[in-house]
Amino acid sequence: MASVSRRRARPLTAVEAGRGDWDLVVIGAGSAGLVGARTAAVLGARVLLIEADGFGGECLFTGCVPSKALIAAADAAQDARDAGRLGIHAGDVRVDFAAVMAHVKGAIAAIAPVDSPETLAETGVYTLRGRARFDGPRSLVVEGVGIRFRDALVATGSAPVVPEGVDVLTNETLWDLEELPETLLVLGGGAIGCEMAQAFARLGSRVTLVHRGDRLLPKEDPAASALVLSALRADGVEVRLGTTLSGAEREHGRTTARLDDGTTAVADRVLAALGRRVDTTGLGLDAAGVDLDASGAIAVDRTLATSNPRVRAAGDVTPLPRFTHTAGMFGSVAATNAVLGLSRRVRLDDVPRVTFTSPEVAAVGVSTADAATRGLRVVETAHHDLDRAIAEGRTDGFTRLAVDRKGRVVGATIVGPRAGESLGELSTAVSRGLTVRDLAGVLHAYPTYSDAGWNAAVRDAQGALRAGIVASAIRLLRRVRRRRG
Repeated sequence: MASVSRRRARPLTAVEAGRGDWDLVVIGAGSAGLVGARTAAVLGARVLLIEADGFGGECLFTGCVPSKALIAAADAAQDARDAGRLGIHAGDVRVDFAAVMAHVKGAIAAIAPVDSPETLAETGVYTLRGRARFDGPRSLVVEGVGIRFRDALVATGSAPVVPEGVDVLTNETLWDLEELPETLLVLGGGAIGCEMAQAFARLGSRVTLVHRGDRLLPKEDPAASALVLSALRADGVEVRLGTTLSGAEREHGRTTARLDDGTTAVADRVLAALGRRVDTTGLGLDAAGVDLDASGAIAVDRTLATSNPRVRAAGDVTPLPRFTHTAGMFGSVAATNAVLGLSRRVRLDDVPRVTFTSPEVAAVGVSTADAATRGLRVVETAHHDLDRAIAEGRTDGFTRLAVDRKGRVVGATIVGPRAGESLGELSTAVSRGLTVRDLAGVLHAYPTYSDAGWNAAVRDAQGALRAGIVASAIRLLRRVRRRRG
């Protein structure tokens, strides 16, 4: 690089960045951009990471971190209420919402330094605060200063979908609440909607959840959806399925929502959890020769390349699966391909996902609900047969494995406590093409929730011993053994 070449990586001004000779410029410091920039720096590239808002992105400030911190507080309140089932009586539970939100903000503050410009500098990444706009296939502008690059990675994320004409909270504004809403209307029955509806109900709000579909969590196994529906209703959430918002009026500090089934719902606040959208306005993608798909996301192939071979994209700005972990992994692949000139392809058939309700829902690979139509078999352990679940009195759940004709685990669904933690092993099995025999042959600690997947694999492997050539070989060995006395 020019004036910055002999100095340690650090935050730059636009003028300083304009003097650099950059191997990779990354736009957006969320999960995809952060991991992509760090990966490129490790590979020896000269990297500039540009961010218009906060380094850390949606996951840190308005997504994963605050939502899981809030859920932890809500679960603690519910555990105290439910302790009587184990013979423990804690008395009335009092929720200090201000303290809960202080815990949420404390979690953000504790993690934020990991993604700061100062920490990034220690890994060899130069940073620049500002809004970037492409003005050519290999150049962009920040604060009126031109910056040239060999390759670029766009990782500008997405924004929540907001209904028109309705005063709503989103995941971006929810964390500004200072008081617990007495009543809350949640629009959307996907993962975010279910998580927040349950959390606020457990913290003391009266919650109504409205969902257009005929079941919650429509991407998950219907049996999982049914268990989550039952759990939300047990926590006091009024769930209205098969209906949508048709209009709303806000008066005297309350919103009256009109639903398309002719009913209304009145709430102090409304939370929109209706999905995410991509907005690339102002990025200058036309000048860069970068095409969008029909949804407005940046079109990419499996190598994360766009229509401009010098520009790649990763994370929510693309139409690929939108999770923090996919954003990070795909950002790394995109950066590696850009810096080294490779064509590594991202995998889409083994993407894990977790919904952090109680019970949790975790899944990977082929849906266990679709197994029969794809010629697969499903092996299952119901958690009322799982010793750890029995010991904890939390038996409403199951672990299911989808298995192909070669005995390989190609999908899994877990519903129950710590399902996301148990999913790791099954994600490895799906990713590496392991068989149920491979899984059954691994020694597992007892008693754990991960026993459920292992028990299902053991039963399936034992079943294979009773038929076919394996069974014939076993019978032969027994006869030989008997003859030898």
